[in-house]
Amino acid sequence: MRKFLTISAGLAVMAAAAPALAQEAAEVADPSANTAYIFNTLLFLLGGFLVMWMAAGFAMLEAGLVRSKNVSMQCLKNIGLYSIAGIMFWVIGYSIAYPGFEGGFIGIADFPYSMQGVGEADVDTGYSVASDWFFQMVFCATTASIVSGTVAERVKVIPFFIFVFVLTGFIYPVIVSWEWGAGWLDAMGFSDFAGSTLVHSTGGWAALAGALIIGPRLGRYVDGKITVMPGSSIPLATLGTFILWLGWFGFNGASQLAMGTIGDVSDVSKIFVNTNMAAAGGVVVAIVLTQLIYKKIDVTMALNGALAGLVSITAEPLTPSVPYALLIGGIGGAIVVFAVPMLDKLKIDDVVGAIPVHLLAGIWGTLIVPLTNTEVPFTAQLTGVVATGVFVLVTSSIVWFALKFTLGVRPTEEQEMLGMDISEVGVEAYPEFAKG
Repeated sequence: MRKFLTISAGLAVMAAAAPALAQEAAEVADPSANTAYIFNTLLFLLGGFLVMWMAAGFAMLEAGLVRSKNVSMQCLKNIGLYSIAGIMFWVIGYSIAYPGFEGGFIGIADFPYSMQGVGEADVDTGYSVASDWFFQMVFCATTASIVSGTVAERVKVIPFFIFVFVLTGFIYPVIVSWEWGAGWLDAMGFSDFAGSTLVHSTGGWAALAGALIIGPRLGRYVDGKITVMPGSSIPLATLGTFILWLGWFGFNGASQLAMGTIGDVSDVSKIFVNTNMAAAGGVVVAIVLTQLIYKKIDVTMALNGALAGLVSITAEPLTPSVPYALLIGGIGGAIVVFAVPMLDKLKIDDVVGAIPVHLLAGIWGTLIVPLTNTEVPFTAQLTGVVATGVFVLVTSSIVWFALKFTLGVRPTEEQEMLGMDISEVGVEAYPEFAKG
């Protein structure tokens, strides 16, 4: 009888455990799917924190290229914009960028964005939804960083942050929805692998609108002459460039969006190589051209040459061969060398050169995609460039004008001459140096 009771109890335990065992069996039924889920999620997370590190790169690049009296301001703007972008992309940005229907111009899904519960994992998605959101969010923050450098040294912090709210919560997500969110550009065959247009040109157009509406720094253009305003620290700007270069491996590499197969890992590896070589091509071309044109090598052009090469290859970093990657990045570097003085002739004051680097090189990189990826129609690429330009320029201009005629965007002349660190931040970056 005792043996019978023991057997019965064992059967009861087994029956109670059956659902859990069935669930476990289901989870291991397709180990390849589980493995792909883990590696895809890992790719998003690794790529995401590398792109997040680019926020430090932008901060250091800008801190090095602005004058000493404005360094704290740039640091404040960069940590502020990153935080605002994260909040806005969770509240509404992601829901606009990925509305869940195909071929649309604008839409919105449920918001704020819902993460998975503790311990939950939907293997069918191929990756954790939280890792996907994080990876997409840091791209959004990158777009805002581009604007910060262009309008440096003559914009008040609160109006700038308000612009970032609109850019990251609405303008950028709408552009993303057109392609990555399976919108109307995607339907016509437009291709932007990691965001030469969707991220970099979007930031560039918004920066251009700001530069035009806010105007140049005091004393920059006087009596037809250009006043040189050297940055505070070339070593700091160089450090920022190398940080951005490093972060770009996450930017482009993780945009493969999968690391669950041998083919995917091989493609990520090739993307790393092409990304690196395009940057190198941009540097070398900038060095050669400045030596030939000015008889001296301009280190700031070399730094921006690297960034322009990176932006240029971002639209399609997988299909080019290494020689093509060098060519694409090299032309990006040439764009910087010729566009920077062109902007000065037009009296468009771009403190860090973000418009040539992100806008013009982004356009170049997008239009050249069909050269190495013959499945992409040139008409779709041209349409995407023009549509992005019109939408971002118009919406950004509306926001900048609204801020200009309500809160006011610029500080007073006295405050601008004193420096934004004292007038806006209250903390100088180099107080002992300033006193000396």
